[in-house]
Amino acid sequence: MAIRGLLRASVPESQLSSVAGEVTRRFGGSSAAFERLEADNWLSVPCVVEDRWFVKVIADQHLLMHALLTAGRNIGAVSSGTEGFFERFSTPLEMAEHELAATERMCELGIDAPEPIEAFEHEGFGVLVLEYLPDFRTLGELPDDRTESFAPVLFEHLASMHEASLAHGDLRAENVLVAPNDEGVETLYFIDATSVRAEAIDDAKAYDIACALASLAPAIGSGVAVAAAAAVYRADDLLAAREFLDFVGLRPDHDFDTTLVKGEIEKIAA
Repeated sequence: MAIRGLLRASVPESQLSSVAGEVTRRFGGSSAAFERLEADNWLSVPCVVEDRWFVKVIADQHLLMHALLTAGRNIGAVSSGTEGFFERFSTPLEMAEHELAATERMCELGIDAPEPIEAFEHEGFGVLVLEYLPDFRTLGELPDDRTESFAPVLFEHLASMHEASLAHGDLRAENVLVAPNDEGVETLYFIDATSVRAEAIDDAKAYDIACALASLAPAIGSGVAVAAAAAVYRADDLLAAREFLDFVGLRPDHDFDTTLVKGEIEKIAA
């Protein structure tokens, strides 16, 4: 899309090179070689430095896009019968610092995520540095049977986050990666958590569950997806998630049958 192209062009190659040089200066690299990734990303320019570090470069344009998306999501939350619970950021650095802190918190909870390294400001950009996972696939790229095998783990991880009053806020197939861990075992990694108001954790939890069901249902079926959620969450949690399904269904990054998922939730609740 044209807007995404403009956002990608918001950080010229010369400035990405400068960021890469700063990353290697801070962390002991040598060549400062970098590659801009062709990722479906509205809120940063992602790149890999020296095949060692995953780096998100956040410009003022990305901050503005985040504000627009946040306003739209809060309107959608209101349409689902609750107050808006997504939060805005003031600066590109604040965006980078939030994702670093959320990733650190997930790791503390035993939830697999790329190792958080640092967030800093460079030439007016917010820069987030994480471990690079070279051999990953997104959840949406897996065969359906592999997606089904990971569904219970996805909900278990979400429940651990929610029990610690942490919400993801932007759960979709592109934000759940599958990659080998240090032992070579394929593992789920969560990325790209956004910011939600701490006092609205119950609504954010319901929204996360709805997004997880929307991500899984096309691949493994609504019944299997809801059953995996029901193994971890109570029926009233699923009923709360049901209220967000119409809103989630309007998002361009989700394509699922809301009626089928609602029907499966109602069966469980009955």
